Amino acid sequence: MKKIIIAILILCIGALGFYGFKRYQEYSKYHQEGFTSGNGRLEATEVSIAAKLAGRLETVSVDEGDYIKKGQTLAMMQLNVLNAKLAQAKAELKQKQSKLLFAEQEKSRYSQLDEKQATTKEAKEKAESNYLTALADVEAANANVQLVQEDINDSKLVSPVDGRVQYQIAQEGEVLSSGDRVLNLVDLTDVYMTFFVPEKEVGKIAIGADARIVLDAVPDTPIPAKISFVDPIAQFTPKTVETREERQKLMFRVKAKVDPELIKPYIDRIKTGLPGEAWVQLDPKAAWPEFLKLKREKEQK
Repeated sequence: MKKIIIAILILCIGALGFYGFKRYQEYSKYHQEGFTSGNGRLEATEVSIAAKLAGRLETVSVDEGDYIKKGQTLAMMQLNVLNAKLAQAKAELKQKQSKLLFAEQEKSRYSQLDEKQATTKEAKEKAESNYLTALADVEAANANVQLVQEDINDSKLVSPVDGRVQYQIAQEGEVLSSGDRVLNLVDLTDVYMTFFVPEKEVGKIAIGADARIVLDAVPDTPIPAKISFVDPIAQFTPKTVETREERQKLMFRVKAKVDPELIKPYIDRIKTGLPGEAWVQLDPKAAWPEFLKLKREKEQK
């Protein structure tokens, strides 16, 4: 019985020792001198694709979750009415051009007659006035053709960014008003993590400071980033954000943005909403700890 008690005590001491060791490791990891960190989720700027003009949505050529490229056609509005307007505008332009040609000939003829003193000054001035009026009519008709053509071009909804389709809001065949949204995109070239740091550390964070983002999904691959925003106003810690120090109530929102050039090779694999941590270098001279070093930094050792 005594041996069993001793064995249990040894096991308990061992368990406490192991627990203490793990707690020390955890403490050491999250108390790096010259650095601070906070929890957050990978985010990206959202972009809405909307109809410029009222009309019927003809086709949607992408699905939710699709990866898309800048300039790619996403949807088309019905063009029947606009095509008819364009044909009418072009016909009016030809009519105005014909009148301009006649007015130009009349202007030239009266100028020649005036040189020979074979016409009145009033007749010459009227011919010149008719020419200027016809010229203005042609310019207005040409502008109308361009305006209708621009409306036709804007009826083709294209992606302004490289990204991913997050939501399809309108369905094919729906009649939309001007400004109604069709799709919601995520701009994968503008990826960042928003996190929170306590009052005592926020003053040490500079805009442009180096940062590293470590995602839970790939904990061994830190992503280099830069601090792009530090909120000047403190706020209470959001309930969705877990902090290691429960006594910290007032926190400052900080944003670490990933360089778009670094994202490009992996853009088709980036997914927003992934949880992780953002680490900030408070002291530019502080060396990054081993678990936050980039692959190239490890290879230089």
